[in-house]
Amino acid sequence: MLRTLYKAKYLKVYRLWLLPLLAVALYSCEGSDAQRQSYSEQQRQFFPVERTSEYDRPSSLIAALEDSSSYWVDSVFNTLTPDERIAQLIIIEAFSNKGPKYEADVMRLIKEYKVGGIIFFQGGPVRQAKLTNQYQAASKVPLWISMDAETGVGMRLDSAVEYPSQQMLGALTDNELIYRMGEEVAQEFKRLGMHINFAPVADVNNNPKNPIISYRSFGEDKYDVAAKSIAYMQGMQDGGIMAVAKHFPGHGDTDVDSHYDLPVIPFGRDRLDSLELYPFREMIRHGLGGMMVAHMNIPKLDPTKNVPSTLSEPIVTGLLKQQLNYKGLIFTDAMVMKGVTKYFEPGEAEARALMAGNDVLERLNSVPKAIRAVKAAIESGDLTQEEIDRRCKRILAAKQWLGLDKYKPVPLENLYEDLNPPIADLINKNIAEHAITLLNNRKKMLPIRPSSRMSIATVSIGASRVTAFQRQVGQLTEKTDDFYISRKADGKETKKLWKKLKKYDVVLVALYGPYNRPSNDLGYSEGATKLVHQLSKSNKAVITLFNNAYTLNQFPDIEDSRALLVGYQAYFHAQAAAAAVIFGKVPARGKLAVTVNKHYAFGDGIYLNQPFIAGP
Repeated sequence: MLRTLYKAKYLKVYRLWLLPLLAVALYSCEGSDAQRQSYSEQQRQFFPVERTSEYDRPSSLIAALEDSSSYWVDSVFNTLTPDERIAQLIIIEAFSNKGPKYEADVMRLIKEYKVGGIIFFQGGPVRQAKLTNQYQAASKVPLWISMDAETGVGMRLDSAVEYPSQQMLGALTDNELIYRMGEEVAQEFKRLGMHINFAPVADVNNNPKNPIISYRSFGEDKYDVAAKSIAYMQGMQDGGIMAVAKHFPGHGDTDVDSHYDLPVIPFGRDRLDSLELYPFREMIRHGLGGMMVAHMNIPKLDPTKNVPSTLSEPIVTGLLKQQLNYKGLIFTDAMVMKGVTKYFEPGEAEARALMAGNDVLERLNSVPKAIRAVKAAIESGDLTQEEIDRRCKRILAAKQWLGLDKYKPVPLENLYEDLNPPIADLINKNIAEHAITLLNNRKKMLPIRPSSRMSIATVSIGASRVTAFQRQVGQLTEKTDDFYISRKADGKETKKLWKKLKKYDVVLVALYGPYNRPSNDLGYSEGATKLVHQLSKSNKAVITLFNNAYTLNQFPDIEDSRALLVGYQAYFHAQAAAAAVIFGKVPARGKLAVTVNKHYAFGDGIYLNQPFIAGP
């Protein structure tokens, strides 16, 4: 089947369909007078009363970075000391759930060193918005605010929407849904006063044992990964947020987590060109604003011993900038990760990262050590002040394109409601209904047509109470008996439950993992695994896995089940969609984005579009 890249022109039908559902949110609260006054006073030192011209915002971030004529950029730049220009290349971490002492430490870095930006992690939206306003009010130059939010702000914050994992998005045959999700993620970012999302993951995950990418990837096929990455990127960037693709030059075929060690990639340029680099090349061609470089040792690209790709001039400058002609901003992966700190000390690592060609240093061990090391590199001639100045101006140009030349505090009024709009719920529902993947349907088990003579049981394995799936099933058929059992259940418990389940005509089984998001290891006990095996062999079970597709391998003979579906994760809409597919309320349309084993390969998925018909 001919694969084509996602094209924006196909969005029109979907946008028109969604347009009547969109509501315009009017934000009236502009923050406190004290916040406005504090920031206004800071601005006076680099914003003259009279401006020579208004900013004509370029159509793309790349165009903004290439434009050297911005009055605002020059005005801000000319107020910065050499040390402050280095600090503009730094993004520090921040949490909104660590208390006043931690917040004071972040504030100190902003006031004392004039860092360029923040990456927020766990916390709550109102707390984060308040901190953002405080940090911005204290900053000499507007901070760009970022988040590592591959599945939306709900990935990091409570009380906010989380969207599906990229593996679930990989099951979609309609990439317009991903574009629309990207647009909505951008709106939620802007509502929280954020500007950069470190997403999408453009890695081709072709190693089922990958401990760090796995379900975070769109899949194992480079064409699908490229198309879906572009759709997500364009949705965010059309919404005014910078997308930063990761993890260049490709982290999909490794069994080492770079958070804890330095992965070694044995492949040469031919292999990388034919597979890993393909999505990144295509994203560059389609206007990618930011690129994150991974911490990986690739000897065939750079023979320097133990050097991560982040610190490699042949990889960052030679490959990415010169050979792939990338003009966007280049970000390091977090500089606190063992993939870089194992062999390089704080400070030295940051200086080497800039020498390699990166523009932005993300999440440092020590800001003062980094600035001192960069200054030492300038004094020794390994870096030049001109190079630092050029990168600083590019960052300021990006800030202007993102709207920071007209910064306003984050309004707190109606923040929760604005971060949980009806359209987000609709997007999640549509994605789930298009992604549920049917792998087995022996003897046309599905769709189930209940009758008064049919006895149906539901069982949730890995649950401590009746689940959303079971409640949704209860709304689609008159009578079911519902059971649940821990994934750690012992043999005595599972034997007792199996004895009860044997008497039913149909058993609807839901399998869950230990976390809200997909996991690589479900951690099932021997008894729970045996129960799944018995159900698979029973010729009466419909089994749905609400987890990472790769975890099908943890269940011997699950391929023998009468009907088997993959729901990918346990969020509500996936559970509701699985129930709807089972009873014929919606079609089964998803396709596996990865090869799980010899039974289930990339692209597998039974299309089932048989409407429910009442009666026997």
